[in-house]
Amino acid sequence: MPTEPRIDAYIARQADFARPILLHIRALMHAASPDIGEALKWSMPFFTYRDQNLANMAAFKGHAAFGFWHDKVGRAGASDDAMGQFGRLTALSDLPPDDEIAALISQAIALIDAGDRPRTGPKAPKSPLPVPPAFATALAANPAAATVWAAFPPGKIRDYCEWIIDAKTDATRDKRIAQAVAWIAEGKGRNWKYETR
Repeated sequence: MPTEPRIDAYIARQADFARPILLHIRALMHAASPDIGEALKWSMPFFTYRDQNLANMAAFKGHAAFGFWHDKVGRAGASDDAMGQFGRLTALSDLPPDDEIAALISQAIALIDAGDRPRTGPKAPKSPLPVPPAFATALAANPAAATVWAAFPPGKIRDYCEWIIDAKTDATRDKRIAQAVAWIAEGKGRNWKYETR
């Protein structure tokens, strides 16, 4: 199947560390079957098979991610510290051997061929993250933000905590805390720009 030009553009604009990872994953997907197609969904590259989502990949500021769409496609030692089953990918060496990925692709294709539907059961809830002390203090100092924060579901709380905990410097952390408190006071989740109303 032809490649998707928007995915070419997506890969081209990623960081130097991410491009080889994304290109390698793409090559493995297409080597597995001539029937694997490409699409850009939710601003990320997806691989499709028989008009169903097979896998997706993405690049972020400090890591890339890759995962299979079907919840029954798994691997021993799968990481949950990033989107997908392969954890935070920062170099090609972070990926498992090609034959392991090829076997997972075959497993995902076989599930689709068998008519097995993905995402059939509820996801196990993630354990809550601790609220960083400086963030808790800033929330307490803003009554509007504190009220909204108290009503947030666990996922929105986790999104903000991860964002603040992942800051590399104190200055970045403080900037994120100030931005978070302002957004929360307005009733906005961390990813409010992408939420459908």
